[in-house]
Amino acid sequence: MQIGFIGLGRMGSGMALNLRKAGYDVLIHDARPESATPHLEAGSKWADSIEELAAKSDVVFTSLPGPKEMKVVAETLLANMSPGNVWFDLTTNSPTVVREVCQRFAEKDIPFLDAPVSGGPSGAASGKLAIYVGGERSVFDQHQKLLDAIGDEVMYVGTIGAGNSAKLVHNSASFALRLMLAEVFTLGVKAGVEPAALWHAMRQGGQGRSRSFDRLADKYLVDNYEPASFTVRLAHKDLGLSLELAEQLGVPMQFTQATYDEFEAAIQRGWADRDSRTPMVLQNERAGVIIKMTPEEVRETLARG
Repeated sequence: MQIGFIGLGRMGSGMALNLRKAGYDVLIHDARPESATPHLEAGSKWADSIEELAAKSDVVFTSLPGPKEMKVVAETLLANMSPGNVWFDLTTNSPTVVREVCQRFAEKDIPFLDAPVSGGPSGAASGKLAIYVGGERSVFDQHQKLLDAIGDEVMYVGTIGAGNSAKLVHNSASFALRLMLAEVFTLGVKAGVEPAALWHAMRQGGQGRSRSFDRLADKYLVDNYEPASFTVRLAHKDLGLSLELAEQLGVPMQFTQATYDEFEAAIQRGWADRDSRTPMVLQNERAGVIIKMTPEEVRETLARG
């Protein structure tokens, strides 16, 4: 089976390498030829164009920035893939867009499944990824081993578009929760509680025993938002897609809208390429508090259990 992989960015690169490590023949393409180096060293082959990759591949994976880029690639894939070939789009995308694309590919007897992933670049490299898959169940079952080579939590969640619907719900909850945590944390600090003591108290509470608050130490408590594991720009895109879906379905989303507005404000501050936790700083500024623990304080608090 020949696997084609388009998009060797921070997410796609790790996933394509893991497919190769699993023993699959992988044909790669990216707008940046220099991104191919580690893949060629691992034994993958380079396609000079999307046309070539589509014509030679039995199964195609795409990992792209968003709906706009995916729709452009879709046109070339549609013109060059053969009936019976399969396309998995790993992009975090619009459910409406993937349904429209799926319909066009179905007319050519090319199964298309949306399969957005969650876990960041480190998860893409290690294979510790959640994959939310929507599309024909029989096609998913037939190719699950391929997906298992990319992520360790592969989930079939429903018909086409369900994968991205699940992913957008997940991301919106995650981003909104971060800003809520910043809100309550600034309240505690301004009330006179030291950050380390407050964090420990939150971790030891009824909800905290699941360690829901441990990741506050990642970026926020140490006031260090670089390098980015997932950028403000990408989070803003995902929140926008969630709001677009909500509008189509008539679902009010006041907290997600507020979160989107915060990310918009962060972009206006020039933080688009910083880590997606950066908008939490806006609440610190509004509350007039400075939160900056040292790495040593973080380790000592974690050691307290």
